[in-house]
Amino acid sequence: MPNYADIFNREMLDELFPATRTDEFFEALFGDAEDGSYDISLSYKGESENGVDFELQLRQRPGCCLACNLTYGLPQVFSRHPIINIQGMAQKIGEALGRPENVSWQLGATREMSRELHVIPLSVRLD
Repeated sequence: MPNYADIFNREMLDELFPATRTDEFFEALFGDAEDGSYDISLSYKGESENGVDFELQLRQRPGCCLACNLTYGLPQVFSRHPIINIQGMAQKIGEALGRPENVSWQLGATREMSRELHVIPLSVRLD
């Protein structure tokens, strides 16, 4: 069995969710990337019996507030938003593991890790 941590290194995570995607998301949402209060990145969390677990990490931008009311509704928004493209990301994860067929995914509820960091769990299943 491959070591998933080696596959989902920082380079691969940045390929799956490029840093530029945050600004693209805020441009689409607000008309200006500068109006966003956080940066989004993808983090590998581990493997499970039939899949791989990640987090979308929301890090507060300098001078901004990462308020709970801004992040708690995001799983529903992210699940449908074409720029965030969770389905495309899950498909690429399946491809990286040599199992692109029957890939499914689920976003969990936003968790507040600190005032500066909120996370949204992403489980990718390879059935």
